[in-house]
Amino acid sequence: MHFLQFAPSAVLKPYVKQYFLFQSNLENAFEDIVFPTGDMEAIFNLESETWQTFGENKFHKTPPVELWGQVTRPLAIRLAGQQTLLGIKFFTHSAAFFFDEGLNEFNNRVYDLREVLGNSVKVLHSQLLEERETKARIALIEQFLQKRLLNCGKKTATIARVGSLLRSIENTEVKPAGSAEQSLGLVASQHGITPRYLHKLVQQHTGLSPREFKKIRRFQSSLGLIDAHRQPLTTIAHECGYFDQSHFIRDFKSFTGLTPSAYLDAGLLINQFFRG
Repeated sequence: MHFLQFAPSAVLKPYVKQYFLFQSNLENAFEDIVFPTGDMEAIFNLESETWQTFGENKFHKTPPVELWGQVTRPLAIRLAGQQTLLGIKFFTHSAAFFFDEGLNEFNNRVYDLREVLGNSVKVLHSQLLEERETKARIALIEQFLQKRLLNCGKKTATIARVGSLLRSIENTEVKPAGSAEQSLGLVASQHGITPRYLHKLVQQHTGLSPREFKKIRRFQSSLGLIDAHRQPLTTIAHECGYFDQSHFIRDFKSFTGLTPSAYLDAGLLINQFFRG
């Protein structure tokens, strides 16, 4: 397996966290688990084989052009054969610039981006298949995204506001048990809105509730510390703001299906690539 990351241009830097290229050529099927990252992705398959995702007790083949909604629970995947994936990873709030629907409609599913955005995506996919150089392919994607931005209109200010709200949510310390709602209430007050409107704005434009966003960010922080193998789990739990180790393990298992110790033993490769 081969994974590369590419930075967006200066124009798209506020909207795109990164582009990525994933390539594999596997004789045997490989299964893994995708964890929540808090970010949405669009992925163009440039070979005949695509990933498969697990749902309704079986694996389903993903479409040639994938829109990954917010993943809020562990999602099993399977891949085999020769694959080349060129993807766009948005910031938590920035996918909303490019879509008309409320993003919570896409949660925990992989949609066909051609059906969501129409013929322009079909044309772009064809162009990407014809082009062989990664740099040129990314240039085509950037042209497409910049055209989409021109249609943002009045929602630009609202989405930018959501970005500001997310920064406040992430930086507001959640204190001892029972105070999560108080922390979100403080964020709402700082921004001159009600907690209910805070919830509506964030969920509509990110696919996540404010509490889900906070929990996923905290989980991703703990994941990075676990992978570093430098601290015991009790220290990681405290550093990431969990009430105690049992709270940490419970949250971690809800996002991975595994305890932290079992995760270390599992060696799940895909999540090393697609980190939040």
